[in-house]
Amino acid sequence: MKSIGILWIDDEIDLLKPQILFLEEKGYKVFTVSNADDAIELVRNKSFDIILLDEQMPGVNGLEALSKIKNYSPATPIIMVTKSEEEDIMEEAIGAKIDDYLIKPVNPKQILLTIKKNVETKKIIAEKTISNYQTNFQEISQLINQAKTYSDWMEIYEKIVYWDLELEGQSESGMNEVLEMQKSEANNEFSKFIEDNYINWFSESDQSPLLSPNIMKNKVFPLLEHGERVCLILIDNFRYDHWKKLSPLLREYYSIENEEMYFSILPTATQYSRNSIFGGLMPLEISEIYPRLWLHDEEEGGKNLKEKSLLKNHIDRQGLDMKFYYEKLGSSKKGTKLLQNLSNLKNYPLSVLIVNYIDMLSHARTEIEVIKELASGEAAYRSLTLSWFSHSSLFTLIKELANKDIKLIITTDHGNIQVKNPRKVIGDKKTSVNLRYKNGKNLSYNPSEIIEINEPESIHLPKTHLSTKYIFCRNQDYFVYPNNYNYYVNYYKNTFQHGGISMEEMLIPFIKLKPKK
Repeated sequence: MKSIGILWIDDEIDLLKPQILFLEEKGYKVFTVSNADDAIELVRNKSFDIILLDEQMPGVNGLEALSKIKNYSPATPIIMVTKSEEEDIMEEAIGAKIDDYLIKPVNPKQILLTIKKNVETKKIIAEKTISNYQTNFQEISQLINQAKTYSDWMEIYEKIVYWDLELEGQSESGMNEVLEMQKSEANNEFSKFIEDNYINWFSESDQSPLLSPNIMKNKVFPLLEHGERVCLILIDNFRYDHWKKLSPLLREYYSIENEEMYFSILPTATQYSRNSIFGGLMPLEISEIYPRLWLHDEEEGGKNLKEKSLLKNHIDRQGLDMKFYYEKLGSSKKGTKLLQNLSNLKNYPLSVLIVNYIDMLSHARTEIEVIKELASGEAAYRSLTLSWFSHSSLFTLIKELANKDIKLIITTDHGNIQVKNPRKVIGDKKTSVNLRYKNGKNLSYNPSEIIEINEPESIHLPKTHLSTKYIFCRNQDYFVYPNNYNYYVNYYKNTFQHGGISMEEMLIPFIKLKPKK
């Protein structure tokens, strides 16, 4: 392992021999100079892992040397060492972007702590993180093998997301690959759980989790009935791990009142899940009660153009006499326009904002090479999502809402998953085009590779023909037609898709936030 190189600059360097010997015994390689000019010349020609810089030296002092050293080595941590405890000197040093500050006389253990904090922190954290995951691996495996309820699966997914985020950037250790295998194992067992239990959730309501059609009735309307003003932000394709990545940005402005997961209905596709959320009904009931508000997969036209009408009908059925605001933010222009008229939201007990950016990012990643590079894997996909959010008009809007005494709810209609394994399917021209589920009357496939629903009404899904059936991909599988098979296998492999059965698609966040005063 490469030893850490330290440059120590001090005009009394000979008096620091005991500290230097202590560091060398610890395995560090220490270079010493007694003046700033020699130090600057040395930094021009050699790189160091950390620099200890005396503040009070004859000639060019430490603060003057600091900026010159930064020019040649901007990323190297610099520790200012001084006899002075004057506040103005400390502030000047901090303003010049030193990384740490030590007051003389310094003992060897102080220096050792500073080096570990500024140079070895990532290494120490990585080693501890990997060790902790290795300890927890068996516990998670046991939870997967013993899982019997939907609550068990929420706990498992929460733990997997935690370790997914903790192990980001630890690819050299090989633990990412181990976690991916464990996640795949979990998704296989989760798919079996859904296959065995999903139908029963509609006949045994006391055994069922919170599902898409109950979100408004159980979670949003009660707030309105108690006189709260609510802004519901639904971010399409917003997964639980995305929320955990973004949440630190919001904690400055909001207190998290409630953080939970609920289950998206099947198919985990916008047409089904989002219409179900706002309609307060399963797709079959929507198609029967409001036939003009439902388009089947095989029909032409946008499948999510009637959400506002579905929500209005839902509100009326609940006997709530109120008006609401509804807007789809599909571009930055719409977000900017809403920001300019944000005071209007105070006139509505309920505001609903639909944000499609992550969904657009998923589609762009499929079609645009540069986006494929930027979001090559799960960690990169999360990072790109975080980057978008932190610079978005949506984040600006959320910060502004914190001043309006409006309760904020952030949720989604479904998640998505990075697909890797092609599954052949044959259908006619009216077969749905989604890569994670299909419905139609003439489907041919390998039954062992998919989950099939021969009676769609059993899970409250509409059908256009007596023989219509639904089939779903599990885990990281995706459907490909035999025609031009190899081209489409490669075209869609590693893209992010939704519509099927996985923890990432079905177990999704519901977050309630209260503005900090």
